[in-house]
Amino acid sequence: MAEVVHGAHAEPPQFQHHFVDMSTQREAASLGMWVFLVTEVLFFGGMFTAYTVYRAAFRHDFEGASNLLDIRLGAVNTAVLLMSSLTMALAVWASSFGRKKLTILFLVLTMTLGTIFLGVKFFEYKHKFENHEVPGAHYVVPEGLGKPSELFFSLYFCMTGLHALHMIIGLGLLTWLILKARRGEFTPQYNTPVDLVGLYWHFVDIVWIYLFPLLYLLGRHIE
Repeated sequence: MAEVVHGAHAEPPQFQHHFVDMSTQREAASLGMWVFLVTEVLFFGGMFTAYTVYRAAFRHDFEGASNLLDIRLGAVNTAVLLMSSLTMALAVWASSFGRKKLTILFLVLTMTLGTIFLGVKFFEYKHKFENHEVPGAHYVVPEGLGKPSELFFSLYFCMTGLHALHMIIGLGLLTWLILKARRGEFTPQYNTPVDLVGLYWHFVDIVWIYLFPLLYLLGRHIE
């Protein structure tokens, strides 16, 4: 594809005519992503607020129910997501230098780690179903806890489920990036999609960094 000549500079084929230059186009795209992430903060913020309110009202049941979660699996998933943030950052770095093979490698590694995270989460969910700890008609109140423990698990499945949905969307975006990278579309002049998906991926990882202590570490002092 031929490059677009704009003024004294040759712009890559991805340049849109209504922008002054590629730098302005990149800044506009980044602003759009940041605005989107702010709406996501508001979205998850509502659930965090609900969790805080109900935890204050039913502290004993929430802390007891928290102890029923597998902290080892939660810790493993936290480490996996932290590693995926590193590989995503390396993918952004590689794409900024036009290193096609490295970009693809780091994107694939990020996808692999994301898939591992979802696999571990599926195993956790399966365990909860087997123990009848899923809110609904078949929920069995754990020994020593009250009915509000069901509310904890309702919030647990809601918050981690929506987080997992964001992870699945992220895997779709990574697949799209890999296809574009294989076609050699990312160059030092144009790697905006990788940068923006990187921001999204880091945001999803940060959400988990908040979810892990709230859901898994709460009340671990109880014997």
